Formats: sequence, C-alpha cells, structure tokens
Amino acid sequence: MAPPLIQLKDIKLTFGGTPLLSAVELSVSPAERVCLIGRNGSGKSTLLKIAAGLVEPDSGSRFVQPGATIRYLPQEPDFAGHATTLAYVEAGLGPGDDRYAARYLLEQLGLRADEDPANLSGGEARRAALARVLAPSPDILLLDEPTNHLDLPTIEWLERELDGRRSALVLISHDRRFLSNLSRATAWLERGQIREIDRGFAAFESWRDELLAEEEREQHKLDRKMVSEEHWLRYGVSARRKRNVKRLGNLFALREQRKTYRGAAGKANLAAAEADKSGRLVIEAKGISKAYGERKIVDNFSIRLQRGDRVGIVGPNGAGKTTLVNLLIGARPPDSGSVRLGANLEMATLDQHRESLDPKSTLSEALTGGRGDHVMVGGKPKHVVGYMEDFLFAREQMRTPLEVLSGGERGRLMLARALAKPSNLLVLDEPTNDLDLETLDVLEEMLGDYDGTVILISHDRDFLDRVVTSVIAPDGDGRWIEYAGGYSDMLAQRGSDLERDEVKAPTPEKRAPRTAAPSPAPIPKRRLNFNEKHALETLPKTIAKLQEEIAKRQRLLDDPDLYAKDRKKFEDISRAIAKAQEDLAAAEDRWLQLEVLREEIEQA
Repeated sequence: MAPPLIQLKDIKLTFGGTPLLSAVELSVSPAERVCLIGRNGSGKSTLLKIAAGLVEPDSGSRFVQPGATIRYLPQEPDFAGHATTLAYVEAGLGPGDDRYAARYLLEQLGLRADEDPANLSGGEARRAALARVLAPSPDILLLDEPTNHLDLPTIEWLERELDGRRSALVLISHDRRFLSNLSRATAWLERGQIREIDRGFAAFESWRDELLAEEEREQHKLDRKMVSEEHWLRYGVSARRKRNVKRLGNLFALREQRKTYRGAAGKANLAAAEADKSGRLVIEAKGISKAYGERKIVDNFSIRLQRGDRVGIVGPNGAGKTTLVNLLIGARPPDSGSVRLGANLEMATLDQHRESLDPKSTLSEALTGGRGDHVMVGGKPKHVVGYMEDFLFAREQMRTPLEVLSGGERGRLMLARALAKPSNLLVLDEPTNDLDLETLDVLEEMLGDYDGTVILISHDRDFLDRVVTSVIAPDGDGRWIEYAGGYSDMLAQRGSDLERDEVKAPTPEKRAPRTAAPSPAPIPKRRLNFNEKHALETLPKTIAKLQEEIAKRQRLLDDPDLYAKDRKKFEDISRAIAKAQEDLAAAEDRWLQLEVLREEIEQA
C-alpha cells in the first residue's frame, strides 16, 4: 500500500469539559476517497481544519508527505482583500500552477471572473471557493460541505469533475447521493473517536446500525454483570467478601466503566405543531405569469395542490424557484393568471436565509422571542429547555449567542422556530442545509407523518426521492413542468439532467440587479476538464522522458562488472529503474484512458 499523503495520530482536543476529539487517528493515501461522517457538533469541521494545518490540537501529531499539496474548502470562505472572483481564485494558485485554470473553472462554474466578492450570493460564493481549491490540482482536497448552496446542475458537474481527478478526497457532506457516488471509504467520528470501514457511504448506515446494536448488547451485559456482582457484595458470606479483594476491585472497575461510558447521541424529536385540517383543495393556480423586465420568471403555469401533497421545486440558482413559491402561496401577485387558496389554511415557512437571526441574541431569546422562558408550541406553552432538547440542544446552551453556533445548529434552530407554529401547510426553502444525516432521517419521518401539505425547495436529490410526491422543474424561458414522483422519476421522464443554460441576473427577491454582462458558455453534460486536457497534451512527453530514463539506466546495468565493483550503485539503479517502469505503466494507462474518453466524447 502506498504511504499516506497525510496522517493524523492520537489527536486530542477539548473545548470546555467534554473532549471533542479523543485519540483520533486518520490516514489518507494517494487517490483515496474518504467521507467523514458524524453528528453536528461532533468535531468533523475541526478535524478537517487540523488536517489542513489551521487548528492546533491539544496533543497528537500531524504528518504530511513532503511535497504534497493540500487545499481546504471551508464552509464560510473569506474573500477579504480580493477585488474580483478571479483575483480570489488566482491567490490560491502555487508558483508552478497554470493561471488559465482559474478562468476555466470560473467559467465552468457559471461565474464571469469580474464579480465583486462582497456582492456574491451564497451559491456564487461557494462556486468561487470551489474554483480556488480545484484550480491548483492538489494532491489532497479537504472539502467541508462542498454542495451547500449549490444548485443541482452544479452539484452534478462537481461530481463529474471530482470523479475525473486523481486527488485524494476527504469529504464532509449531508448529501447522501453525493457521498455515495464519490466515496470509497468511510470514517465515522462518534463520541470523540473515529471508526473506519473500507467501503463507501452506501454501506455506512447498515454498518453503523450493526455497531450501535452490538454496543447496546455489550452495555446490557455490563449492567447485568454489575447487578450480579452487587448482589454478591451485599449477600455473600462476610468472610468470603473480605478475602476476595480482587473480585471487589473488579466491581469497582465495572462501575467506573459504566460511569465513564458515553452513549450515542439521541435522535432529534422533530414534530410540526399541526393546526386543524385545511380544505381538500389547498392551492389552485391558473395560467400564472411573472416577469422582471424582459426576463420571464414564470410563464402560463397552472397547478392544483390537494391536502397531503408533497411538492418539491428544483432548478438552477436564479431560475425563479422562490418567486414561484411566493406566487403559489399568495405572497406576491402574478402579472397575469389567478391563484386561489383553499379554506382554513394555516401556513408555516422556513426561509433558507439565516441572516434574519440576530447573531448577538441567545438561543433562548431566538426561540421565545425574548419573552420569558416558554415557547408557544401549537398554541400551548412549553419550557424552552425541554423544547431545545427536542432539537438536540443541551440545556447549557440556553444562553449561548447564536454567532457561535455551527451551521447544523443554526439549521436546527430555524426548524424549531418554524415547526412551533400551528400549520397545515409547510413551505420549506432548503430545509436540509447543514443538517447531519441523523437529523435528516428524523425530518424525513416527520414530513412523512405530517397530515398537511408540504411545498419545499431543495437541491438534495436523495431527500427529494424520499419525501416528495411530485417535482416541479424549469423547462426554459419561464416554463415550469410538474412531474409525478421524486427527483429520479423526474429525470427519467425528462430524459435529461437539469442544465443551467446561462448565468441569469438574480431576481429582485434575491438581491438588487447589477449591470448585465456577457453570459459564459453553457455547462455541458460531459467534456474533458482542464486537467484531462492538460494530461493528454503532456503525458506523451512524460512517457518519452521515462522511456529515455529507463534506457539510460539500463545501459549502466549492462556493465557485467558493476555488481562486483559497486554493489550499492547497482541496487540504487535497479530500484530507480523499477520505479520508473511503474511510473511509465501508470502514465501509459492514464493516457490510454483519456484518449478513449476523448474519442467517446467526440463521437457522442
């Protein structure tokens, strides 16, 4: 097995009382693809920062192979000091990197390169940050939630791009489909330690459940053994008890083991406060249209939603998903057509923009509105601590400022606020952002049990397949089409993926318009990326150089007296030839793969 590019050994880190990381070990070899899984707050992002050299652990060691290049994608990139997105991306290039890669990747990601970073939306900021880490073609990519704020066409482009690269990957993501498609190994960070499986994410959940079930059985055995030993201690013969000091010591050890045991974190208790049932008809839209200037957002769209429907709305960023939802729920009037809302509707909404939260306010104030210690849940008061614990917040976090919460904790807070209001119509805009997989499971179960109607915007393909009964997708020039089933069913009916045809100016609901600029080329479904093109051009020279190097060293070995005269030189040359032959075989295989791929693309 190849030596690791990066290795963390015995990493320990404590914030407050409970250790965040306890003797963590992580090793990543060349071309390895590892998904890092764990609950919100388990320390995944912190561990990735330690791997990137940005955070110093309390103890432990970090080894990076000399000469290996690392690029780290944070959840919240810092654009300070950069006038344009191109300047930001070029700042991440090394001295020997190709400057063209920065422009190429920005174009592929739907950016013009002259954008002011201060005015970027969440999706644009994520795409610029991705271009910065991908442009140098590093040996190791450390990606923290790379799909957050990305639309579906960009997520699928990113999958293809990463799949075609030879970089080692460490991925943190809540997107099951993304992890399943890219990972080949799984590292589960749980209760401060890592457990690994040499399989991708697709095998993780069944493996995790088996481990937790076995752990529960072992704890049950421990409890029974303690009961037995305590019974002996109380009722055994006094003289025997005094003699059997070793057995008494074992009992104390069992008690200590039970005392220090950290059980698995519980599940969130997500439940929507439901109002009285709405009428059978929830929303009826007939021929609605909306345009901003010359750009059509919605054109002659009709739909009829019944009680219990679960509708997902998908599409590229800027396609008008939020505008369509606002038209359907009556928050914005259409330019033409009509919208009729059903009887007895009680609506609760979840906005994807968490900037509405005051970062200086506390968790308790955000839930109670700053009024007392109780939250109104379904019209009834509930103590804020109990409601916090339903959403996996510790009671110690009651006075915690929102600015120190993780992305996943802010996501749970927004859900807690939205679900406290009695409703029979839930409107959720990107509800899965930053949520861990366990909370996603509970959210899916809650939506499945919800008696009302659900309209949601999401870029999570697996979540859509599990939750919705129909999908509304754009078909260009303001046209929207409803497809029965989930996301995969929609693709089967369309016969093609969603594509971003051009970079469109954001609608007024997103941010103020800016000066129009030429749109970049459309993102193709598949073509050679920059690294593949570069490899096709340079590999023949590399192959010729390796062949020349092997021939030159072979001539030295042809000397029959070399072994007798200088045995060490003979062994060094032999090892060098073996290494060069291995590199030659790899280069020839790579060139052949790329040449076949190029021919397939040209013939498609």
